[in-house]
Amino acid sequence: MNGLDLLKRGWENAYGTEDWYAPLKNAVSGVSAEQASWRPQGEAGNTIWETVNHLVYYKQRLLELLLGEEQNHSARNNDDTFKTPDTHGSEEAWQRTLRELDDVHTRIGGLLDTKSDPDMDALYRDHPVGFRIGSIIQHDAFHTGEIVLIRKLQGSWPATRRYE
Repeated sequence: MNGLDLLKRGWENAYGTEDWYAPLKNAVSGVSAEQASWRPQGEAGNTIWETVNHLVYYKQRLLELLLGEEQNHSARNNDDTFKTPDTHGSEEAWQRTLRELDDVHTRIGGLLDTKSDPDMDALYRDHPVGFRIGSIIQHDAFHTGEIVLIRKLQGSWPATRRYE
């Protein structure tokens, strides 16, 4: 298995395929807008919705990088990437956010299928593209763990899970 194949497998495991940890798609599956808007105690606690917005933001940046598009983003700092538009917790807006997450993840996965190992060695801001993809995979896994923890605090995470 070459490096690109490992990245592709990691990309799928982080979002849709059960491995050592719950994939992101499973972590947000069945979450209502109300649950997604619930904030854990503490000043620094983010909601599931804010966390998903943060993940979408960085996945969109990666997609633009892979497409060779200009990266022009409005976030002034990392905290800005967690912001949720004032939608009053609408179920429709939450479902739209989940579709954006699925769409950007799927598009990147499709692009990875068109790439080769040498493409992963191309430098972007002093780091190989493959390194950037690996970082996003780890980033997804980290924040998926946070989402699972929030769901456990809510009591909305299954007490037992079945996986292969």
